Amino acid sequence: MQSNDILINIVRFIVLVFIQVLLLNNINLGGYINPFLYIYFILLFPLDGNKSLLIFLSFLLGLSIDIFEDSGGVHAAASAFIAYIRPFVLKYSFGVSYEYKSVKIKKADTTEKITYITSIVLLHHFVMFSLEIFSFKHIPLLLKSTLFSGIFTIVLTMCTMILFNRKSK
Repeated sequence: MQSNDILINIVRFIVLVFIQVLLLNNINLGGYINPFLYIYFILLFPLDGNKSLLIFLSFLLGLSIDIFEDSGGVHAAASAFIAYIRPFVLKYSFGVSYEYKSVKIKKADTTEKITYITSIVLLHHFVMFSLEIFSFKHIPLLLKSTLFSGIFTIVLTMCTMILFNRKSK
């Protein structure tokens, strides 16, 4: 990674934590719809970046949210999990172009981008809500929370990506 990428990722990390903590954690629609935009950091981490560093930073990102939300580590675990599984999802979503390291997520085909974002978001939410609910009796609540919070997060992430992609052109 170049020094410019490092600075961008530091700023992105801090801004996303503050947006999540100060604004998005206060949104709770219907009792189970919450947006989690902070995973945008993991989605856009450079593909040529150190994978161990990504897992560590993802854990710190989730831990930061857990500290402010007092949620016992569920965000840290889910964030570390999606950082670990990210290369497999990238390969699934982008295919051969990922193997040749020719993927630019912001400039990728819309279908591939939606597949990537949807997969990461739903995996994150499923792991996070599974750890939070932690009961077989509440599987419908787990699936409902994962689905509806996931849809809200996917829409918010796509809007954020479009907004900042237009701004950078």
